[in-house]
Amino acid sequence: MRELIATILDRYESGRVSRRDLIRTIAALAAAAQSAPAASSTFKGAGLNHIAVRVTDIPRTRAFYQGLLGLPIISESDSSLFLKLGDEFLTFFKNRTPGLDHYCIAIENFKPDDVMRQLAAKGLEPRRPNGTDRIYFHDPDGLEVQLSAVDHHA
Repeated sequence: MRELIATILDRYESGRVSRRDLIRTIAALAAAAQSAPAASSTFKGAGLNHIAVRVTDIPRTRAFYQGLLGLPIISESDSSLFLKLGDEFLTFFKNRTPGLDHYCIAIENFKPDDVMRQLAAKGLEPRRPNGTDRIYFHDPDGLEVQLSAVDHHA
């Protein structure tokens, strides 16, 4: 699966795949992975909470996703846009280089201190911004992953 994600990201970053296809593919991979859980795992993934994408133009991104998919705005600023997508959301951050910023997997029994300890024990160097329950780390290919509670919202 890592190879497939790396391939779709490469194709997106080179302009050969649209953002829509990138998001659709990552969501399909998450759904497929959910149907075949690992026999022994550190955490139990409960769903894809959100995907955060770097974009060059927030107003253009809003117009595109609202015009194409009718996604309501949760919040918007000059540097970010949060759009509701079913029970989850899409996040867009302004950046000179478009691409995947991170994706967030909701896990069962999310206890931030325990999650930090377990990730550190696996040598993953987790990061937790002060005052938040947001926990980030890199996968083996350097992609940013966030873990959250099932009820995490924007």
